[in-house]
Amino acid sequence: MKKFYRAIVNDPKKILVCFCLLAVIGAVLQGMVAVNYDMTDYLPEHTPSTVSLDVMEEEFEGGIPNARVMVENVTIPQALEYKEQLLACAGVTDVTWLDDAANILQPVETMDPDTVETYYKDDAALFTVTIEDGRQVEAVEAIRAVIGEDNALTGDAVSTADATTGTVSEVAQITVIGVLFVFLMLVLTTTSWAEPVLVMVGLGVAVLINNGSNLIFGEISFVTNAAGSILQLAVSLDYSVFLIHRFAECLNDEPDPKEAMVYALCQSTSSILSSGLTTVIGFLALVFMQFKIGPDLGLALAKGVAISLLTVFVFMPALILTAHNWLIKTQHRSFLPSFRGFGRLICRVMVPLVCLFLVLIVPSYLASNANDFYYGSSHIYGEDTRLGQDTAAIEQVYGKSDTYVAMVPREDLAAQQQLSAALHRIPQVKNILSYVDTVGAEIPMEYLDESLVSQLVSDNYSRFVITVDADYESKETFALVETIRNTLNTYFPDSYYLAGSGVSTYDLMDTITADTVKVNLIAIGAVFVVLLLTMRSISLPVILVLAIETAVWINLSIPYFKGSMVFYISYLIISSIQLGATVDYAILFTERYTGFRVRMGKKQAVVETVTAVTPSVMTSGTVLAVVGFLLGYVSSHGILSQLGMFLGVGSLLSLTIVLFVLPGLLYLLDGVIQRTTLHLDFYKTPKEGL
Repeated sequence: MKKFYRAIVNDPKKILVCFCLLAVIGAVLQGMVAVNYDMTDYLPEHTPSTVSLDVMEEEFEGGIPNARVMVENVTIPQALEYKEQLLACAGVTDVTWLDDAANILQPVETMDPDTVETYYKDDAALFTVTIEDGRQVEAVEAIRAVIGEDNALTGDAVSTADATTGTVSEVAQITVIGVLFVFLMLVLTTTSWAEPVLVMVGLGVAVLINNGSNLIFGEISFVTNAAGSILQLAVSLDYSVFLIHRFAECLNDEPDPKEAMVYALCQSTSSILSSGLTTVIGFLALVFMQFKIGPDLGLALAKGVAISLLTVFVFMPALILTAHNWLIKTQHRSFLPSFRGFGRLICRVMVPLVCLFLVLIVPSYLASNANDFYYGSSHIYGEDTRLGQDTAAIEQVYGKSDTYVAMVPREDLAAQQQLSAALHRIPQVKNILSYVDTVGAEIPMEYLDESLVSQLVSDNYSRFVITVDADYESKETFALVETIRNTLNTYFPDSYYLAGSGVSTYDLMDTITADTVKVNLIAIGAVFVVLLLTMRSISLPVILVLAIETAVWINLSIPYFKGSMVFYISYLIISSIQLGATVDYAILFTERYTGFRVRMGKKQAVVETVTAVTPSVMTSGTVLAVVGFLLGYVSSHGILSQLGMFLGVGSLLSLTIVLFVLPGLLYLLDGVIQRTTLHLDFYKTPKEGL
């Protein structure tokens, strides 16, 4: 490694130019990376609803209805005019209303009441709208221009449009505040005015290169777009700071800056790499999720940390050497107090805290697995948002409603009639648009207008548009999806297709719940193996993983005890992110403890370790927590907001356990650690035992 590092320090200008050029290219390319805000696009290709959507796109021009529009205080002729205006909106491919389900030339009083009240009630018209994928923003804007601010618009397409427009400004706000806070923390915790600037430059270069390289994925998810950069910034912060401090220490023994930097790099490679590797492994566990937002976020974050490590070992040495004189001239006294008193306090309370910790493990684990979940996107915007208010307004008049689309083979009209009758017997089914319901099996298709037939029948399938009295997501919705699928399978065994918001959410639930145990075990197992190899110990990986995993369990148990709902995507992602991002604190603490323990008794080693480690882990933990809380409070997107709150609370919990509980665990298990770790010979004092 020395030869490689000497090559770096001997030609710093070329390295600086190269990385700055890569950063500029990254800044340009990141604007070309598309962002996908539709969660259903990340379902595995083999799920039934995904297969159904693909087949429907091949067979029919219109897609699945994905929006509901309510216009109040209108007559039927006025509603028909609104329908024509909605059809003319950019991105709108289909609009369904009462005239598609009944003959509106006859008096309303003579029509089926259930059919009428599905579309027209209390002088309010409810239109079921299909918006083209990828054009949600322009379609929603056009629809709002038609219906005005006093009327309501809701649905998956509207949620996607709001996420697309709102998240961009929110991410910018989070990034600006986050960067300013990181800079402030660096000013408070470093001893040179130049050091925060150099660290931020290094972090900025790494983030820009990573963002630009996301172009290799074609597009990224809204979660990666919102959280990727700021998470990379937060988890990579320590690497550069550690290198600068190690460089300052080496300058005391080696006056030549280049040689001092080589020694600093050689001495810090192991600790920085082990820390970075555990973080990368934690993020890569998300790649094993079937739900493709996991691989999307995991790959981007793992790549980001890897690029940060490369930046620290190649770009930062060149930058530090170039700015060496500036670092020396701008030195100042530390703004932080000594933490020796805090270390003595920890030494007095650590054993009772370990007892409390042991008591919390089982209930926190059980509670973290007993939460109630949201799986889809129907609840991501709260009642205080425009979408939440519009949804409430529509539900107040029409109740909860969703539209499913089923396709069955077109040849057997008798079976289709039996199917329609069976579907109508399901209490939640309000209305069905199909060939046998609208036209009747008695009338041959060749006698009908082609435009009418093409909406209901393709070359191979007949289409049933089913309006159901059900929420987009609930236990009752999932039961209804199973009932409808069983009914379809009764008349058309293994030859039907069913799609819709509730159906996709059911498949989403079915998919991501299967990911939970697998992803968590892979993350824990991989981190354990890395620690086992780097620490050459059997006991230490168990202690460290148990400490951080308990912090994860406590974090995820809080919603259970509060009685609040949890977005399952946030729940699943935070498990790997919190483990990967905060196990570094435990690694740093343990490495310093074993280092001190070689030359002093275990109580004194605890005091010295807490004194030495507290500033750095508090900096990292606080930055990660603030980044999380920023995402939590600024984002109006429910999943992103909850993910941020989990990250903020989880960081503080991990930090608390590392500073208050881990010292006691290391102290009490001191003898076990020595006997189960290779080449570890602790200092022995007769007065201090276990």
